[in-house]
Amino acid sequence: MAATDDVIFFLDVDNTLLDNDRLIADLMQHLAQEFGADQRDSYKTILEQLRTELGYVDYLGAMQRFRLANMHDTKTLLMSAFLLDYPFADLIYPGVLDAVAHLRQWGRTVILSDGDAIFQPRKIQRSGLWQVVDGRVLIYVHKEQMLDDAARLYPARHYVMVDDKLSILSAMKNIWGPHLTTVFPHQGHYALDPENIAAYPAADVTVEHFSDILRQDFSALAR
Repeated sequence: MAATDDVIFFLDVDNTLLDNDRLIADLMQHLAQEFGADQRDSYKTILEQLRTELGYVDYLGAMQRFRLANMHDTKTLLMSAFLLDYPFADLIYPGVLDAVAHLRQWGRTVILSDGDAIFQPRKIQRSGLWQVVDGRVLIYVHKEQMLDDAARLYPARHYVMVDDKLSILSAMKNIWGPHLTTVFPHQGHYALDPENIAAYPAADVTVEHFSDILRQDFSALAR
C-alpha cells in the first residue's frame, strides 16, 4: 500500500454513526398506520427479497415494487416522501460528532458504507454526516469487496474500520491483516445478536457505543 496518510479512519453509517434500527421502526409504524399491518408485512417481504437479490437494503426499490402491486391506492405515491424527508439528523447517536472530531487528531475520517445510489447518499447528506467528514464518502454494494478502490482513493500506511457488523470487520481483516485495526461498537441489532457475535472473531477494539471512542488512544498507529 502506497502510504500518503499515516492513518485513515473508515466509518460505517447504519447503526454505527446513526440509529438505522429506529428509522426502520418508524417506517414500519408509518406503513401500518397508512396501509394496515398486512400491507406493512407485504412491504417487509419485498424488502427482504430485494436484499437477497441486490446484496443491500433498497428501501425505495421495495416501495416501487409495492406500488406495482397496489396501483389502485393513490397513497402509495406519497410513500417515498416519508423516507426522503425524514429528519435523519435526529438519528445520529449521542456523542458521535465529538468522537469523530477526536479521531481527527490521528488521521482523516472517511465514511465507508454499503447501500444504493439514491437513498443512502441522501441519508448521509441530510443527516449532516457528509459535511462532518468533509465530503469524504464512499458507498458500495459490498464494501469489503472494494478495498482496493478505497485504498486507491485514500492511500494510507494504516487503516481503522469502525463497523457494527463483525462479518464486515472480519472480512476486511482477512484482506488487510496487520494494516487494519478493527473497532466494533456494540450497538444495533446485528451487534447485539449473540449468533452474529459467536460466528466471527472478536474485533481488535470493542466499545459499547461509538461515543466511547472518545476514551480510545490511537497514537500508537501514527508514525
